[in-house]
Amino acid sequence: QVQVVESGGGLVQAGGSLRLSCTASGSIYIRDIIEWYRQAPRKPRELVASLTEGGRATYADSVVKGRFIISRDGANDTVYLQMSSLEPEDTAVYYCKAGVVVSTIFQYREFWGQGTLVTVSS
Repeated sequence: QVQVVESGGGLVQAGGSLRLSCTASGSIYIRDIIEWYRQAPRKPRELVASLTEGGRATYADSVVKGRFIISRDGANDTVYLQMSSLEPEDTAVYYCKAGVVVSTIFQYREFWGQGTLVTVSS
C-alpha cells in the first residue's frame, strides 16, 4: 500500500553533520504528517521532529537542542532531517513515520520505515 524509505544514515564524528531523507510512496490520497523518531540501544523510541503537510514543524527540544532542522522538498515528496553538531548521544536508529490517507480505503493510517542507523563517534 504505502512504502516509507529512509536513507542518509552513517558514521560521523562528534560535531559533524548528517542529512536524513524520508520518502513515502504508494497509495497515498492525502499526505498529513511526517515524523522522525529515534531509538538508541536499550532505550525506548522517542520523537525527534515532525512536519505537517501544511508546513508546521515541531521539535522535541530536549532531543534536538536547536541542532536539527526538518524540511520538505515538495518536488519529490521527500522530507529531510538535517542534523548538525552531532553528539555520541545521538547514536540511534532513526525512523520515519508517515501519516497519510490511503487512497484505496480513504482512511488515515500510519506507516513506518525500516530505519537508518546513525553512529556518532567521540
